[in-house]
Amino acid sequence: MSPGAQESGPPLPAAMGGARADGGCRLLFVCMGNICRSPTAHGVMRAKLRAAGLDGRITVDSAATHGWHEGSPPDERAVAHALRRGWDIADLRARPLRAADFELADLLLVMDRRNLDDARAIGAPRWHGKLQLLAGWARAHRAAEVPDPYYGGPAGFEQVLDLIEDACDGLLRRLAPAAPAR
Repeated sequence: MSPGAQESGPPLPAAMGGARADGGCRLLFVCMGNICRSPTAHGVMRAKLRAAGLDGRITVDSAATHGWHEGSPPDERAVAHALRRGWDIADLRARPLRAADFELADLLLVMDRRNLDDARAIGAPRWHGKLQLLAGWARAHRAAEVPDPYYGGPAGFEQVLDLIEDACDGLLRRLAPAAPAR
């Protein structure tokens, strides 16, 4: 960041920026079913971290506020749209968000306000400060939420990718300076 530039995006929880004994941090992306938006964010951020040489310090995972799809791969449309942009998410599998995730993760990034409310119902109140809307990290797009593309067409999946790529870039810009060099 250049001198005088302001950091953008929501504030990071106190546990971020190397407070862990290993100097790293853990990100958890959360949506309703963990088959469209959160695995897309998981895969995009995983690849961006790898490209930045930070995959050993910052880890990513994804989960669902509802366990309907536990063990399922991402929606085939999400996989196809992500792959067209170079993001491979086919290896990911849906899992439910658990109360223990709130203690393990440093930052839980939810896709919309309903996910936020549902996640708050799962995690103890003392951990709610770790919850943030992923769209708050976007710099080029002005959206409060990452919309659910499940019942829509191809344009919805493209919009989700636009927002997620932008938000992951914004978050990575904030995390990279705090991450120790390899």
